[in-house]
Amino acid sequence: MRLSAKRPLVGGSKRNGGSREVYDEPGHLIRRAQQIAVSMFHSTMGHGVTPVQYCVLRVLQEHPGIDQVTLAKFCALDTSTAADLAVRLEERGLVRRMMPMKSKRFRLLHLTEEGTAVLRRLVPRSGVLGGRLLQALNREEQKVFMQLLKKFVHLNNGESRAPLDRSGTRNGRGQRS
Repeated sequence: MRLSAKRPLVGGSKRNGGSREVYDEPGHLIRRAQQIAVSMFHSTMGHGVTPVQYCVLRVLQEHPGIDQVTLAKFCALDTSTAADLAVRLEERGLVRRMMPMKSKRFRLLHLTEEGTAVLRRLVPRSGVLGGRLLQALNREEQKVFMQLLKKFVHLNNGESRAPLDRSGTRNGRGQRS
């Protein structure tokens, strides 16, 4: 299946002078998909962390010692949200925030042993979650859905108030590496 950049939406229920029902509007469907995904996240992964906290922990697992600004970019969060999450995860003993000796302007983040243990429990469940999220689709539909979802997110990244940016990290001196 070839994916084109912009095509008009085909089909859909039309009422009220040619406009589509709210239930068929892309924004509403994306919001409902998010609600379903969060509900399935909690029923599969438990209520110990939120989906955003899970993302933060996974990013810190992959990039130990990054600063809070880089964490925000890697998780597509605004910097104040990333800082609040880091504080909350530190209070729960999952993350350690350290101020480098040479700079008091930013904090470096590391998983604690407890944070690592939480991920050891959760990461295997993420595969189960992925299966649950896509189980209503056959294999070909799953492949197409994931291709389209990635394309949608990639092409619209700049529309977000906190776009994903994986272009680089700061090293311990606050500079790009």
